[in-house]
Amino acid sequence: MHDHRRLGRELDLFDTDPLMGAGLPYWLPDGATLRHVLEEYIREVEREAGYRHVHSPVLGKRELYEISGHWDHYSEDMFPPMDLGGGSGSPAEQLVLRPSLCPHHALIYRSRSHSYRELPFRMAELGGMYRAELSGVLGGLTRVRAIHLNDAHIFCTLDQAVDEARAALELIARAYADLGIGAVRHRLSLPSEGGGEGAGGGKYVADPELWRRATALLREVLDASGIPYEAAEGEAAFYGPKIDVQIADPAGRESTLSTVQIDFHQPERFDLHYIGPDGARHRPVMVHRSIIGSVERAVAHLIEQHGGAFPVWLAPVQLVILPVSDAQTEQAERLLHRALDRGLRAELAGPEHGTLGARIRAARLVPYQAVIGEREAADGELVAVRLRDGRKPGAVPAAELVTRIAARAAARGTELWDGR
Repeated sequence: MHDHRRLGRELDLFDTDPLMGAGLPYWLPDGATLRHVLEEYIREVEREAGYRHVHSPVLGKRELYEISGHWDHYSEDMFPPMDLGGGSGSPAEQLVLRPSLCPHHALIYRSRSHSYRELPFRMAELGGMYRAELSGVLGGLTRVRAIHLNDAHIFCTLDQAVDEARAALELIARAYADLGIGAVRHRLSLPSEGGGEGAGGGKYVADPELWRRATALLREVLDASGIPYEAAEGEAAFYGPKIDVQIADPAGRESTLSTVQIDFHQPERFDLHYIGPDGARHRPVMVHRSIIGSVERAVAHLIEQHGGAFPVWLAPVQLVILPVSDAQTEQAERLLHRALDRGLRAELAGPEHGTLGARIRAARLVPYQAVIGEREAADGELVAVRLRDGRKPGAVPAAELVTRIAARAAARGTELWDGR
């Protein structure tokens, strides 16, 4: 059974330091590579699905979160405000580390006029946010205080909301297939009994009609998608119900990785609108959607799911080149440059790093090893290939090996060689 905290340190992916603080991990080169590849993949998938990317600050005025409802319903999970003196006669203000991205995205949408012809308007960001988690619940990458969230908000008409939420679920399923992740179940997360009915200031906003409308739409999304689901009271966001995609760690402990939400609350609070075909102002619906949730939790799950043996396209190092002796270093360097020119993540581990056996063991989780000995060097451009799973396809031309690896990475599959 794999523990991402132990593997993350053994594989030099991430670590922590008490001077940085609990729940604030830092990323080492291989770990940073892994998360950057994941982030680039998400942006690519979102662009293909019609999302426009934005970038917003991690701070906001306290007033912003009073409008959104976070201050009334979520302040216990937020860091305290920072008081900044105005100076030069300006009034003082309070800034808050944001606990979510949706208020910023609502402001970005509101900053420009929108016609119904522009909808759905899909806005995405891989952005930082902060949660004041208690020290006792922090652990590895799954419970942290600084979160990099794969977030998106779709501003659409009421008639478009179901299709947009269903498309978001399809996007999540595609990403899980590419990442080798399996969902254990889908959950319709609802407020606790009567939670949407009471006065404001509690756990949930008080607007029973909006809760009923949003819940009915999410049930329609799940039914139309043919996805079995379970309803769970007390798991909703403070402003509305949500679909949670649940994953499990090797010990069977469940957590939420991805979410889809339909929100009538924040468009109302921020007075969002679009101009309809009748020339009048209409209120949009806000669909919240996260494909992989937080990058931190996603990486933690990937480490445990694959035991550090990541799919070729995700692996921090895809090819390690192993000259048997210094006499083969020149040929090894040619292969290294050929691989780097094709965009592969390749490294050369020469004799200065130990015996050939020791170097092979050190690179046991790298998908491909290219060994160059006297026989391969004598034949010019041949390399002896070893695969991570123990297979030895034999000697192949260096150019062919690079082409094969590039094709496997581009396909985002799990096979290493010839479809196996």
